[in-house]
Amino acid sequence: MKNNLEIAIAVAIEAGKAIMQIYATEFSVDFKSDRTPLTKADTKADELITKALAKTKLPVISEEGRQTDYALRENWNEYWLVDPLDGTKEFVNRNGEFSVNIALIKNKQAVYGIIYAPVTDVLYFNDASGAYKLSHAEGYVKGNGSIENLKREAQKLPLERLDNDFTIVASRSHLNPETTKFINDTKADYDTIRIVSRGSSLKLCMIAEGLADVYPRFGITSEWDIAAGHAIVTAAGGKVVVLFDENKTLTYNNKNMENPPFVAYPPER
Repeated sequence: MKNNLEIAIAVAIEAGKAIMQIYATEFSVDFKSDRTPLTKADTKADELITKALAKTKLPVISEEGRQTDYALRENWNEYWLVDPLDGTKEFVNRNGEFSVNIALIKNKQAVYGIIYAPVTDVLYFNDASGAYKLSHAEGYVKGNGSIENLKREAQKLPLERLDNDFTIVASRSHLNPETTKFINDTKADYDTIRIVSRGSSLKLCMIAEGLADVYPRFGITSEWDIAAGHAIVTAAGGKVVVLFDENKTLTYNNKNMENPPFVAYPPER
């Protein structure tokens, strides 16, 4: 499994570099049937990741790939779940808050996650020993990208927190009335509340870092949107659970590949 994780980390960085090359151009934007944006960066990253993960001999489900019928995948015990460019809206808006997401799903659970933020060159990942944040990731992976070497250079999550404000992290592009109500209801319980907006799976990274106290998500998300972040949050000691049923964690490889509304909490301080 170490070798498989190293393959996935290396291609996440490679895909991020390809994304940044396109980010620097006057790229065009198409739209999928659900009216979500699609760019050359999405398809190029998907191509690179799918090709590299084929070396692991495990099936791959990618947002931008051809979707496998449920009848064929329902008995899969282990597979990769990929969002090659999470936060395409943020990419199009050029605010830098997008990421490459690769998760390993095993027995319907998000076991390992890799999230690479190309603009900041920051890598989040986990293995059986915990969750990690690696700055200046491209240089380390290019040198000797073994898991053990990366862990030696990385910070183990959660990070030390210096402020005491109750912090809610929310979606930059998908703030809805339910989330606004959740925020307003929470304000009644705390003297000081800070609201932070983030794009893509970087919200879950903040939770794993321990730098936010809650991330509520109402509405529809797809499994590939959050699987990598879910694995990293769990490895850091936090949790991602079904909203209004916090004894129930999210599972993967469901028939419609959609998540129920959920809430993420950081590791306990």
